[in-house]
Amino acid sequence: MSGVDRYTLKPIDNLSHTMQSVEVILSTDIGSRVMRRPFGGGVSELLGRALVPRTFAIMQQLIGTAIDLWEPRLAVRRVSFEGSAGTVRVGTASVVIAADYRPNGHLGDFTVEQTVSFSVSFAQGKASSSVL
Repeated sequence: MSGVDRYTLKPIDNLSHTMQSVEVILSTDIGSRVMRRPFGGGVSELLGRALVPRTFAIMQQLIGTAIDLWEPRLAVRRVSFEGSAGTVRVGTASVVIAADYRPNGHLGDFTVEQTVSFSVSFAQGKASSSVL
């Protein structure tokens, strides 16, 4: 056991806890936490903006930086988008993230156990993830 599921309060393993952490990071607006203002992903503020390459590049950079900054158990390799422009335009986005999983990264041991790919979907300011 590594943590507790935030919805069911049941014990979850380390990888599931890491995915849950990514959901929290990416669904939190920067500046919304009183005692930790810089925490968050800043992605939801970009949903619904003009679909130009610059917006996608900014989102990719925000996602990669937020995970690298706030989740030491993951080292991001690649961030890519899936879905259509129409789904992003109405406020829903799906992102595929490939990262090195370092189960003891939060303890200072950055040994890579495996490379994981997971999808994060954003809808109405909330994020949900699933391991691919």
